[in-house]
Amino acid sequence: MPYLSKIALNPRRRTAVSLLSSPHRLHAAVLAGLAVQPVTERVLWRMENNTPHRAEILTLTESRPSWQHLVDEAGWPGADGGAPLIADYTPLLERIAIGTEFGFRLTANPVQTVSRPTKPSEQQDARLKAHAEQPDAADRRPRGFRVAHRTAAQQLNWLLARAERHGFTIPEACLDAPAAPGIEADGPLTTGPAVSIVSRDILRFAKQQGGPQVTLSTATFEGRLRVTDPDALRAALLTGIGPAKGYGQGLLTLAPVKAKAMTTHA
Repeated sequence: MPYLSKIALNPRRRTAVSLLSSPHRLHAAVLAGLAVQPVTERVLWRMENNTPHRAEILTLTESRPSWQHLVDEAGWPGADGGAPLIADYTPLLERIAIGTEFGFRLTANPVQTVSRPTKPSEQQDARLKAHAEQPDAADRRPRGFRVAHRTAAQQLNWLLARAERHGFTIPEACLDAPAAPGIEADGPLTTGPAVSIVSRDILRFAKQQGGPQVTLSTATFEGRLRVTDPDALRAALLTGIGPAKGYGQGLLTLAPVKAKAMTTHA
């Protein structure tokens, strides 16, 4: 039975500062909330809110978690609003049906796979050199490299290209504004797909002190989707979209859509 949790952290506490500065450490702290160790289940998470006064983590786990360690070490123990919220995810999964519309939010790492990066990183350059030194290098290509989409347009196209395989489409956004004087509108005005990028970031961190740096380009999408394949969408909700899931990427969440309005998450 999957569970969706929201955990509040206090960004002024030392442990919270350490966790919030490294997706690698935060991922380990999230995994520590599960009783069965080592963790073999799929765990998704993302930063839902991060301000100087309050940070919130959203997590999706297959088993019921305990977040007491995060509350005690990095949260608001005993304070009003400091207790984690843990909800059964099954009722939402059961409401997914063909044609149903939801508001959605997704923080992801939009990438493409190329045979050779234009500007390889140190790790990529080392891989290319190691491949070139192999005796049969001329007869086979090196394994593909993941390269981040950098522009907002590329990132948006990345999501639109993957929507159908994950069981949904993104309908056109409609405007309710009246037509200009003397002009009759022959239908709803549209402005393109009902999705926008509400934030973009580049994360840089090391898995261990002195180790190679990990760099991730991230984008947070908000919009409205229409279900085309319930099973595929449930799989996307439970397993995530795109790479870097261990670093807080790929968690897709849904919310009800109000009439003629696109709902985003609180």
